[in-house]
Amino acid sequence: MKSFLFRFCVVLAVLVLVNLLSSFLFFRVDLTQDGRYTLSEATENLLANLDDDVHVNVYLTGKLPAGFKRLETSIRETLNEFQARSGKTLTFRFIDPTANPDAKQRAEQQTQLIQKGLAPTSLNFTAEGNQRTEQLIFPWAIVSYQGREQPVLLLRGNRSNSSEEQLNQSIENVEYELASAIRRLTIKEKKVLGVAVSYTTIEPLRLSDLLATLNEFYDIKLINLQESRDLVGLDGLIVPKPDRAFSEADKYKIDQFVVNGGKALFFVDGLKIDSVGREGTYAQPLDLNLNDLFFRWGIRVNNDIIKDLSCAMIPLNVGDMGDKPNVQMLPWRFFPLVNTFGKSPIVRNLDAIYTRFTSTLDTVQAVGIAKTPLLMTSQYTKILKAPALVSYNEARQQPDPRTYNNGVQMIACLLEGRFQSLYANRILPGDPRAAAFKAQGESTKILVCSDGDLLINDINYRTNAPYPLGYERFSRNTFANKDFVVNAVNYLLDDNGIIAARTKQVTLRPLDRIRMKEDRLPWQLLNLLGPVVLVGFVGVIWQFTRRRKYA
Repeated sequence: MKSFLFRFCVVLAVLVLVNLLSSFLFFRVDLTQDGRYTLSEATENLLANLDDDVHVNVYLTGKLPAGFKRLETSIRETLNEFQARSGKTLTFRFIDPTANPDAKQRAEQQTQLIQKGLAPTSLNFTAEGNQRTEQLIFPWAIVSYQGREQPVLLLRGNRSNSSEEQLNQSIENVEYELASAIRRLTIKEKKVLGVAVSYTTIEPLRLSDLLATLNEFYDIKLINLQESRDLVGLDGLIVPKPDRAFSEADKYKIDQFVVNGGKALFFVDGLKIDSVGREGTYAQPLDLNLNDLFFRWGIRVNNDIIKDLSCAMIPLNVGDMGDKPNVQMLPWRFFPLVNTFGKSPIVRNLDAIYTRFTSTLDTVQAVGIAKTPLLMTSQYTKILKAPALVSYNEARQQPDPRTYNNGVQMIACLLEGRFQSLYANRILPGDPRAAAFKAQGESTKILVCSDGDLLINDINYRTNAPYPLGYERFSRNTFANKDFVVNAVNYLLDDNGIIAARTKQVTLRPLDRIRMKEDRLPWQLLNLLGPVVLVGFVGVIWQFTRRRKYA
């Protein structure tokens, strides 16, 4: 009896000690091979420093197909990790907007979600019994903080992939999407992002969607380079579609901004195209007076234009049908659809990107500069040197794939390292700029894209309202242009590195469907009867041992 009491007291003391320690020490162990439950360091820091309550409502729940149920489980597991790392500052709830039995109330609830920008997705799938089922889901969440809300799209992926791969990409993006929304709401001090508008004739309305999105993360300032003494005070600079040559003075400002650690994104064209007619116009070389600066940094924008068999469609009148024009959607090779990406968190799991009149990029040797290709064309390309004829009638011609043999072409590149000034050994001691001049400075990052139209949104001229960036009004598809630019800016300027969460990779391990169908019954019997037989076998052994011991 004393021995039993002693063991009981020891066990009780150990349990009390473990509970006391657990109130002071916290740890969780991720035993998965791909680290799917491990949050990035930046996300953990974000959650640990929350100064007020954050609440998340998730609307992707209910009776879902197996693949979406897996996505729901991943969201729930991620939010559990968020809650644990935030010290209970973050709370969440799953709400099924289709569960209300009252049809009128259900419709009102769904209308409210749509008015908040939560567009539903219609699913068509085969349920059990080979019945074709159509279901409306809301793959969204709403993050709330101090009376403000931020919608989060949880279903993201490249639409050219299979549905299973898209769902897997969505699972990989869950942490980044939720953490990015929390950062957007809780950010206190915004970095300053300049937009150089003095060398472009693009009207501000055509940059409005991108700037409105970036304004949630950064303090946006429109910069007139000619009137600015320097670029001191800016953390980043965007140069959107310049169409005339930079002066040497303004080029020097950009050079010193980069050498001193400033981040810059250049969206520039290699050719100038004024307007395109049915018979065509000749695209001429565009001299921006930036070639020597880019060359010093290790990149070159070529004076050419890409034709790609993977391209967007345009409406074209191919003839008359009676007294009415016959307008058809035809592929126009001058508008490549980019769906080949490099290895970078900027472009991981992105959908296709819509480009127009794109030139090629080449890399050249630059000491200490690492270059990462980001956007590439398909392998079926044709390169036209300037002057290049650009004609709408080209869409009516049947292309010969054998002539599209220039292979994959790079159109966006990330440069990282310590950049050397173009003006090294040029600034004389008596020059007024000599005191502040730097020949080589801090490590920084630059992005160069050879398509100035990539970050420009179209306009609905009937309402004079901007379309979302990446929206193609003829096919009514929204491409990933805005995601690409926002990811790039975040990668360059976000010192916390939340975008590192986009590097998470969850391995897709599909089952063999043929073997599933053939061997379904044996595996079902094993899963149903196996545990029962195992428990019974252990019970028999236990009873046999007891009888033999105490007989």
